[in-house]
Amino acid sequence: MRKIEIDDEVFAYLQRHSEPLVDTPNDVLRRELLGDGKSSKDTGPERGLGGLMFIIEAGLAAPGDQLVHHQPRRQRTHEAKITADGWVELPDGRTFAQPSPALKAQTGSDINGWGQYTHVPTGRKLQELREEARSAQS
Repeated sequence: MRKIEIDDEVFAYLQRHSEPLVDTPNDVLRRELLGDGKSSKDTGPERGLGGLMFIIEAGLAAPGDQLVHHQPRRQRTHEAKITADGWVELPDGRTFAQPSPALKAQTGSDINGWGQYTHVPTGRKLQELREEARSAQS
């Protein structure tokens, strides 16, 4: 990982565009510069395909399918759904190109969304679907 220096004005911008206790400055920069985790209000023609698109194309998931992550010790359940362009959409409307930033936004912790989100229609982890889709491509 590389370190960069930023001035106070840029840091203030990052703070204004972050979700407290969820985003790091790097998360904000990724979202702003790379479009990773854009809000649904910001979507437009420049939005690319999400990380789940190849699973949809492999026929292993479909737009609108529900995803769920249970935290038994905290007695919390987090839900999301797959969009038509392979993004993960949270109940509050925020969308993420990849499952891990989406789950981090829900839990407040760095967490592997591929390994923790369960695809409700099949009862399988996204990781399993990803591996199956990759095998089918080979």
